[in-house]
Amino acid sequence: MRRELATLGRYPIYLIFMVVMPVVAVLFFTTILSSAQPTDMPVGVVDMDDSPSTRRMARLLDAFQTSEVVAKYPSLSDARRAVQRGEIYAFLYVPEGTTAKLVSGRKPTISFYYSMTSMTSGSLLFRDLKTISSLGNAALMQATLRARGATEDQIMAYLQPITVDLHPVNNPTLDYNAYLSTTLVPGVLTLFMFLLTVYSLGTELKFGTASGLLSEAGDNICIALAGKLLPLFIFSLSLFYFYEYYVYGYLGFPHYGGPWPLVWLGLLTVLASLGFGLFMFGLLPQLRMSMSACSLWAVLSFSMVGSIFPASDMDAPLEALTWLFPLRHYFMIYQAVVFNGYPVSGVWWHVVALVIFALLPLLVLPRIRKALKYYVYVP
Repeated sequence: MRRELATLGRYPIYLIFMVVMPVVAVLFFTTILSSAQPTDMPVGVVDMDDSPSTRRMARLLDAFQTSEVVAKYPSLSDARRAVQRGEIYAFLYVPEGTTAKLVSGRKPTISFYYSMTSMTSGSLLFRDLKTISSLGNAALMQATLRARGATEDQIMAYLQPITVDLHPVNNPTLDYNAYLSTTLVPGVLTLFMFLLTVYSLGTELKFGTASGLLSEAGDNICIALAGKLLPLFIFSLSLFYFYEYYVYGYLGFPHYGGPWPLVWLGLLTVLASLGFGLFMFGLLPQLRMSMSACSLWAVLSFSMVGSIFPASDMDAPLEALTWLFPLRHYFMIYQAVVFNGYPVSGVWWHVVALVIFALLPLLVLPRIRKALKYYVYVP
């Protein structure tokens, strides 16, 4: 371990990727999403009717928090080209004669168009445009019914026969920061742990110091790996606990399971990440190949974790493949135990999976010992 600490102090790259870059990643993701939800996204309006009622719809759309009406276009094609140029994300189209058709009971059609190039902006603007279409229709119908002599109670019973009382569970403000950062940041941290584990062993082969590592450990591969990885484990665990304190303690992200699940979940995640990196090095005892494999696995984790697209809706082979990613098990434990406060007995198999990842290096210890003892580095 003293030998490894001297190595860490000798090469600044360890300081950069063990401390600086992970802290930057934590601050970057939590800061870029600090507004909870995207606000004032640009939208357009094509109002061919240009009546007081349709102009009121445009003002209501502009009043929404996530939408800002930045332009009014003379035609549908002009608005479409604005979307294609990236000037706006969506637009509302009100055809000519909308108010007259509604008053005469001829069912006018109001259209809205939105781009799903960005899933977040497309989903949020779809919600706003659908709401404004419903509100606009309700406003026009309200004016029509009032002109026909209906009372306010009759109007409301016709326009809104059922009132929806919505309660988002555990994230009532629909904070995207609390939703996304709790998956993206641990994914980045596991990526760094994968790569640093492989890099610390691969450089022993690259610089021809692997035999000295084994010699200092009395030719015992377990002692050699324990001393080699113990500083990395301490740094990684400290960093993971810093992340958890920062987002749950300082930023106040919801964690209804209390602090202790965060403690043991962080410990399991770090052990599983280091164990997986060590296992990949045992399978591919070459610096470039093992680092490439770990990079690929870490990047795929962001898709396979199931936070953006549910794993249950994936094809059966892909759903089965999600079990091979440590981040997936972290996420399942986090959402059940930390976020919702459910007992760990409901996700015990994911806990076992993280323990298995931590123990995977036992399968490749002979290959790692052979590589450290006999491998000749080829540039």
